[in-house]
Amino acid sequence: MHQPTSTPIAPQLRPLRQTIGLLALASAASLARADLPPTVLQALKVAQIPAASVAVVVQPVDAGSPLVAHNAGRAMNPASVMKLVTTYAALDLLGPAYTWKTTAWMENAAVDGHLNGNLYLRGSGDPRFAIEHLTALLRQIQVRGIRRIDGDIVVDRSVFNIPAIDPGAFDDKPMRPYNVGPDGFLLNFRALRFTLQPDNGRPRVLMETPSEGLRVDNQLRAGDGACGSNWKDQIQVRLIPESNGNRLEFTGSYSALCGEKPLSLAPLSAEAQTSGLIRALWKELGGTLNGQIRPGSVPAGARLLTQHDSAPLADAVRDINKFSNNVMARQVFLTIGNDSAPATAERARQRIADWLAGRNLRFAELVIDNGSGLSRSERISADSLNRLLLDAWRSPVMPEFVASMPIVGIDGTMKKRLNGSDATGRAHIKTGTLDSVKTAAGFALDSQGRRHAVTFFINHPRAQAGGAAIDALLVWVAQRRAGEKMPMLENE
Repeated sequence: MHQPTSTPIAPQLRPLRQTIGLLALASAASLARADLPPTVLQALKVAQIPAASVAVVVQPVDAGSPLVAHNAGRAMNPASVMKLVTTYAALDLLGPAYTWKTTAWMENAAVDGHLNGNLYLRGSGDPRFAIEHLTALLRQIQVRGIRRIDGDIVVDRSVFNIPAIDPGAFDDKPMRPYNVGPDGFLLNFRALRFTLQPDNGRPRVLMETPSEGLRVDNQLRAGDGACGSNWKDQIQVRLIPESNGNRLEFTGSYSALCGEKPLSLAPLSAEAQTSGLIRALWKELGGTLNGQIRPGSVPAGARLLTQHDSAPLADAVRDINKFSNNVMARQVFLTIGNDSAPATAERARQRIADWLAGRNLRFAELVIDNGSGLSRSERISADSLNRLLLDAWRSPVMPEFVASMPIVGIDGTMKKRLNGSDATGRAHIKTGTLDSVKTAAGFALDSQGRRHAVTFFINHPRAQAGGAAIDALLVWVAQRRAGEKMPMLENE
């Protein structure tokens, strides 16, 4: 068989071929941009974010193909939008009514209000076991005849088998509560609440969360000028160990124009925070503890004294998605892996992968680190997340899942966005933000009440300027009429 031979390109034709190639590339780039609404493209242009750094999918929940599919298959960092994977899996695998149980145990019976031995508190990974819940549990213990403990209070965190994390590793802000790691006995998000007040030219620091052994050393000075959005960055906090506890030193400035503001910090280790709070509350309730508060395990043979049941999972999912609570998301993620205790992150990942495969949602590019989105390594494509949203829409847990997301212009992380626009109140959207990442996903209604799954990922150094582009897409969906085609763009 005759094989054609290749002919070298004549030198005079090479510039023509190069020109044709450049025109083809330009045309391809124009087509790539034309699959996004013009208002979105304009917002991206103003933000100086190239369309190549964006992935978008918009699809009616009752249609077989998307209206918009731009870079849909590219694996991207979803930031906190990853919480949608975690919370949908939890709702379906555990059920919306699932509850966590924090229990109290003892080995010996109390006599005349005295417990001659240890009291054991076992955590279950409850994502929002707060001061009021601990107070109620301690009160139940006292009502059952224990006022004085001559042994120790032993805190059992063994429901989770997880390595310790460095809370400052992510962004060098170790005292910010969003950096708190998961904990089998998570108490009050490991946070201490303070209130800052201007007072005769000098700021006051009120410690609202009790913690025995912790002393506040207020060296704040009054700041000049307005109270900016970065007022927290003007305050430096340092934990200084002392012979009889810890000293929390506040330095920096606080403007009088800030008025009264709350400040939540997580300065203590899990053990120190739990110990300080339990001691303070037990004493407030009139109890006496002669021993220590220490980590350990409930021994075989101990008997159940009482327990606290959490609110149902559906309530926790609402807090996670409305307010993008990272530590709660990590607690729920590990709970998914608690079908064979103790829970591990690897077991949670495997169980989610098996669950997705069972729903015919095989996402080859999916990378789950901790399930919260507070990660540089988590990845999913816009197409995969879109498929997850469509599957959730057909699921029995759809009402709880959709209701957990912020309503545009109304509440949660979307409360201050798109107020008074056509999209206000017409979309449930989960948002996500990291350095160089800005994302959003959820469900939106068009002008005729048809619902659409919406996913928008931006991975680019200027991502934080991309909020207007996401908003433009939500408004575009809200204004769209059934059967309306997307306008095509002219080549630039």
